[in-house]
Amino acid sequence: MKFFGTKAARQTVRPVLARAWGSGGVALGEWPASYEAQLRAGVIGNPVAQRAMRLVTQAAGGMALVADGVAPDVQARVKALVTRCSSGQALIEALASHLLLHGNAYVQLMSGADGSPSELYALRPERVSVEADARGWPAAYLYRVGESVTRLLPEDGAGRTGILHLKALHPLDDHYGLGCAGAAAGAVAIHNAATVWNKALLDNAARPSGAMVYDPGDGSVMSPEQFERVKREMEVAFSGAANAGRPMLLEGGLDWKAMSLTPAEMDFVGLKAAAAREIALAFGVPPMLMGLPGDNAYANYREANRALWRQTILPLMGKICGGLAQGLQGWWPGLCLSVDLDRVPELSEERSALWERVSAADFLSAEEKRAMLGIGEAIGSSGREI
Repeated sequence: MKFFGTKAARQTVRPVLARAWGSGGVALGEWPASYEAQLRAGVIGNPVAQRAMRLVTQAAGGMALVADGVAPDVQARVKALVTRCSSGQALIEALASHLLLHGNAYVQLMSGADGSPSELYALRPERVSVEADARGWPAAYLYRVGESVTRLLPEDGAGRTGILHLKALHPLDDHYGLGCAGAAAGAVAIHNAATVWNKALLDNAARPSGAMVYDPGDGSVMSPEQFERVKREMEVAFSGAANAGRPMLLEGGLDWKAMSLTPAEMDFVGLKAAAAREIALAFGVPPMLMGLPGDNAYANYREANRALWRQTILPLMGKICGGLAQGLQGWWPGLCLSVDLDRVPELSEERSALWERVSAADFLSAEEKRAMLGIGEAIGSSGREI
């Protein structure tokens, strides 16, 4: 005898809001665990996270670089190598996105006919795994694409870099860095769930769901045919955005009772705003720059923009430039890559204030002022120093 047959027969299809949302295959109430699912939910399917990522990566990819410590012809060659698009992707922008989201960035240095680097290609970090030796040091990198696995050595036979690994600090891992995609997964899940819920409300007459109560007064129940007819008429005539606001005609002891909380009671506006702020915080972007409500005064916006560059973009670029310079020093010893801060418009006010303070310092010599401003001695056409 089947004791659970009656209960199993009463089970119906799960409601729409409990099904998987987006293209990541993650059910509501669950946070995406894999990196690919986090990107599909948090970057591809979420406007706040996507905008935050683009603010950081596009700004990093558009910055002017300075190459020092090598001959002028080598400087031009290094700049062309670093700013070159490989297979349609800009190197700096790709590395910035990989470090920001995954916490790891891998660069394959491919040599030309003369043995020097001819192309730098950024590998997708989720496809790369570290193969450690007996002592725990990285011995090789495995690049997996489907069933194909390529083993890449970190150095060539001459001791020069073959694979350059850049990583953000991870306090609990020796080989891999820590990205922000996982930290933002919870806020992204809340933001996306609120969006799907609001969409479901619009699709269902823009009001909370409820129960259709049958109470004829004599204690009788509806027949299966009557139940199916009422259910079918509700789905056809009263659900969907096209039927929003249509009045209901109830007969035969039917009564409608709302059972869910209203959107105002659930404070969806505040919930989505709080989730959006957490997403922006995980990406290191001030919420004001994302268009979120707040103290959106001009002075506050200007300070927030400066904070974005000082606290997020410039540290990220410092890591990328330092790693690329270290990887290329096997061919060009003494190479140093840095950001040209004089060509960053967002920092022009700081530069102007520094120039004013240095110019007003009468106790400093001209050479000391140039040293403080970071400029060398220049000789003009008339033979005077400029």
